[in-house]
Amino acid sequence: MTSIIIVNYKNPPLLRLCLSSLKRALSANFKHEILVVDIASIPETRNVIKEFPGVKITTFKENIGYTKGVNEGVKASSGDYILILNPDIVPMTKSIEGLTSYLAANTNIGLAGPRLLNFDGSVQNSAFRYYTPLTVLCRRSPLGHTPFGKKILNKFVMADKKLNAPSEVEWLMGSAMLASRKAIDKVGLMDENFFMYMSDVDWARRFWENGFKVAYYPFSEMYHYHKRSSKGRFGPLDIFMNKQSRLHLVDAVRYFRKYGIKISNT
Repeated sequence: MTSIIIVNYKNPPLLRLCLSSLKRALSANFKHEILVVDIASIPETRNVIKEFPGVKITTFKENIGYTKGVNEGVKASSGDYILILNPDIVPMTKSIEGLTSYLAANTNIGLAGPRLLNFDGSVQNSAFRYYTPLTVLCRRSPLGHTPFGKKILNKFVMADKKLNAPSEVEWLMGSAMLASRKAIDKVGLMDENFFMYMSDVDWARRFWENGFKVAYYPFSEMYHYHKRSSKGRFGPLDIFMNKQSRLHLVDAVRYFRKYGIKISNT
C-alpha cells in the first residue's frame, strides 16, 4: 500500500484541487490511503476534508512547520511506500502508480521524485546538486544574473544533464517525493532542527549516507503550482522584508553547520 501524505498550511482551495486530482488520477484497484496533516488548522480546511470521504486528517492548532508535519504524517501512515505531497501538486493519471512501481522494482533506491510541470506544460527544476554558500548567494543577489552566477546556478539545477530518463540525483524538491518504508526505517525521519526549508536536502543526503540512492523519475509527471514564497522583490534585502526569506536563511545556516561549507559543486 502507498500512503499519500499532504502537509497543508491554510490553503483550502489548493487542498481541494489536490484531493480532487488524486481522486481522478488513482486507479480503483491501487491500494492507498490519504492523510492530510493540517498545521495551524482552520475550519475552512476541515470542511474541505469532509468533501472527501476516507481521507484522514491530523490537525495542529499551531504552525509546527513543514518538517514536523511530514514526520507526523509518516508516523500516522501504514503503507510500504510513502508519498509526500504539497497541496499545490496535481498528479497526472497513473503517475503515482508508476512512481511506486519504479521504487518497488529498484530496491536500492530509497527516495524518488517525479517530473514536475508548470501548468503551461514547461518543466520545473526539481532535481538538484547540493547547496553551497555560493549557490545561496547567486540565488539571492544580482550575482546570479552574471555569467559566473548563471554557471553556478546551472550546475545547481543540473542543467548540464539530460534528465529525460531515470537519473541519480543528489536531492529532490520536497513538493513531491516517494520513499520506501524500509529505507525510512533505516534513515530515520526528517531532521526537525529544520523548520521548513533544507529538510528535503538533508533527508536526501541521509538516504545516500545510509546506502540508498535518490532518483529522478521523469516518466511520472505531476503539475505543480510553484510559488517561491521565500523569494521576495528586494533581493538581498528580503532577509529584512520577507519572513519566509528569514526562515530560509536560518535553515540554511543550520544546514551548513551540520555539513560544513563546501564552496562549489565541482
